[in-house]
Amino acid sequence: MGWWASWSSGSGQDPEDRSTPPSDSSHTEEKPKNRWLWPSSTDSDRAARAASSQTGVDWNSKLNAFDWKQFTEPRNLIPNVLLTGGILFVVYVHQRFLRRVPEATAISPADFRKRSLLGQVTSVGDGDNFRLYHTPGGRLVGWGWLPWMKVPTDKKELKDRTIHIRLAGIDAPELSHFGRPAQPYAHEAHQWLTSYLLNRRVRAHIHRVDQYKRVIATVYVRNMLDFPPFRRRDVSLEMLKRGLATIYEAKSGVEFGGEENERAYRAAEQDAKQRGRGLWKDKNFESPREYKIRMGIEYPLDGGHQNKNSEGTLSTLTRWLTPSRDAPRKRGQKER
Repeated sequence: MGWWASWSSGSGQDPEDRSTPPSDSSHTEEKPKNRWLWPSSTDSDRAARAASSQTGVDWNSKLNAFDWKQFTEPRNLIPNVLLTGGILFVVYVHQRFLRRVPEATAISPADFRKRSLLGQVTSVGDGDNFRLYHTPGGRLVGWGWLPWMKVPTDKKELKDRTIHIRLAGIDAPELSHFGRPAQPYAHEAHQWLTSYLLNRRVRAHIHRVDQYKRVIATVYVRNMLDFPPFRRRDVSLEMLKRGLATIYEAKSGVEFGGEENERAYRAAEQDAKQRGRGLWKDKNFESPREYKIRMGIEYPLDGGHQNKNSEGTLSTLTRWLTPSRDAPRKRGQKER
């Protein structure tokens, strides 16, 4: 009965209870729970704060500072250079080759004698000039077959959207304008040029702008049915060969597009004269230059003034509306 005495003496431990081992002083310290192999975020934050407090680093300025060194690294520098270069190249190609020129006044002076315009002929006004709708890039970029890249056919849509082109180096017979009669072979030249160019794609090598805001250009056209196929033909040269135009002769403003073109044009005109083609069938034919002088449209090559009996309608109206400079002086002399 000794065991009962020990239990009843006030001991708080059941002598028969063996579920809990007797406490030992070496096991009184508790072990940390959920311990991982790497420190937690709170531990790293505490370590960072402790380090900053010891070294005195201002973390606000450190985090807000911009590190420019990252742009000098090859992994960042090379892609940026390639991307910027690609964008600049696309912009250059668009401005140089794919930007549409709506009319003659939009052509940069730096482009003359250096650039050509590809487009479709929308109308033919005379035997040596027509209207061109600029289509940069042609069919390769979608002109003619993409729905949003169609050449307009309505005159209202074409207004202020075409370039007035004058063929370089030639002068075709004049049609009737402002009450003046048409020249012989003027309709033949106009009909031939209309059938040869209307609604066709041509390439115009631009030279300069004349006094009528027209772009003087050497125009080339290709025809699939030509021999050999798609042979490039100079429109001005073809008209001279057929006797439908003459060499452009004027006191100023003559443009052939180069000495080589001028020699070819003069040889073609001389050959048409000898063969009696077109307007050269008539030995008494009045050239477009002579016709303009007689009608008062232009002055002779020697710079002399035209005869009053041969003044045209336009020059007569100008003389009536513009008083002579000598009129006040003569009037004063008579009063004296």
